[in-house]
Amino acid sequence: MKKSNLITIILLIYLGVMAYIGWPKFIEAGQYVEYFAIILVTLIIIFLLRVVLRKKERLKRERRQQQDSCK
Repeated sequence: MKKSNLITIILLIYLGVMAYIGWPKFIEAGQYVEYFAIILVTLIIIFLLRVVLRKKERLKRERRQQQDSCK
């Protein structure tokens, strides 16, 4: 499994657990917008991290292929 996939899965599981734990607190306070905004921002950050990690993996793979072809 690629590193970007593993990190994304772990972060999504962590977000799910934290959202589940935090749900009662935000419901009692009536802060629905804040609760869903936090989740949305976190999902955006996880997505951006995945894009960056996949680009880094692709560049590393291309560099390795270029080095192998020069030998």
